[in-house]
Amino acid sequence: MTTQDPTPAASVSRLRRIVSVEPHEVAALLASFAMFFALLSAYYIIRPVRDEIGVTLGKEALHQLFTVVFFVMVALVPLFGFVASRFPRRLVLPAVYIFFASNLVVFWFAMRAAPDNLWAAGTFFVWGSVFNLFVVSLFWSLMSELWSQDEAKRLYGFISAGGTAGALAGPLLTRGLVRLLAPPDLLLVSAALLFASMSAGLAVRSLRPKRNEREMEPAGGGILEGAVKVFTTPIFARIALFVFLANVVGTFFYLEQARVVALSIPGSAARIAFFSGRDLTVSVATFLIEVFGTARVLRRFGLTTALIALPATALLGTLALSFDAALWVVAAVMVAERVVAFSLANPAIKVLYTLATTDEKYKVQNFIDTVVFRGGDATSGWLYAFLSGGAGFAASTTAAVAMPMVLAWFWVAQRLGAGHRRHEAAIS
Repeated sequence: MTTQDPTPAASVSRLRRIVSVEPHEVAALLASFAMFFALLSAYYIIRPVRDEIGVTLGKEALHQLFTVVFFVMVALVPLFGFVASRFPRRLVLPAVYIFFASNLVVFWFAMRAAPDNLWAAGTFFVWGSVFNLFVVSLFWSLMSELWSQDEAKRLYGFISAGGTAGALAGPLLTRGLVRLLAPPDLLLVSAALLFASMSAGLAVRSLRPKRNEREMEPAGGGILEGAVKVFTTPIFARIALFVFLANVVGTFFYLEQARVVALSIPGSAARIAFFSGRDLTVSVATFLIEVFGTARVLRRFGLTTALIALPATALLGTLALSFDAALWVVAAVMVAERVVAFSLANPAIKVLYTLATTDEKYKVQNFIDTVVFRGGDATSGWLYAFLSGGAGFAASTTAAVAMPMVLAWFWVAQRLGAGHRRHEAAIS
């Protein structure tokens, strides 16, 4: 029996003009959109502060911090595995979100007491790098649990647009509130939005009763099961390799951006404005593609096309930076890479998880989204420092190493798409 959707018919009709949603899915879809909106609004309020801390600390400190972030992730994965294995799935996401919201309150106290403390700044950079991956990974674990593969192909673009709208609202909200509040007070706003996201997540569960009948059961298995399955299951190994290579190359671009911005833009306020403007551009372009293009690409051209689009963009970016690493080139490459990642590649990866078992949706996805993702950061940071000698893409060795990784990334994307087609055929 289908759950009655309380959304007015006129609103359903207008929504169906832009997304292929069934009437009984509308309320859950809007709650999913709202959850991701509040979640990324919470993160993007504090993201410009994190990026400015990275520039202030310098390139040498950055690659060391990425290494610290990686080891923090490695330490947290068994803890998350314990929680997922022992506690009902319904309680895992709220518990993690409340934990991170309380962290924001602690940082608010610390920054109020010692605003110029470098240790506090470095700790916040590490924390921010851990926070965004864990909360977003848990969001997508919930989505893959509650939406089927066919539903995901139709609806993930619109749900992703909720996050992009949040990424757009966050910087705008920051610019408005910073005139009224001291910068540390923005952390309390972020904490409030995180609570709002958690509440929307509980609403999504209540609106999808057919998909969460066993929600009070733990995910099951051992605390390291996610890591084991990544290394023993071909499709998860390919996803992990895709994410690893994506982040190695993407962090090359990020570190090049930090180097060029430090040389080109004097002053903390001007740099924060640059980062906010870049995020705004990414958010607007991504939102438009997610609403009007993502579902069409996934359904008409398939996951392989969406996956290959990202290494293709990185290839062009690597070539551009190897010829001219000017500020506008770096900014254009970062914007293009992020738009394609957020609007096409990331939704395609998330669709893959809808075919996984419940414990895989939480543990495997969390391991890849945190340890593998930040492992790419750490690897890229050390490679960049070793190869560039401080010159970034102006040093020919950096582009020479980046190019083969991009080509390997192409091959992995193609194999991942082909493997998904076989997996989908086997279970249909």
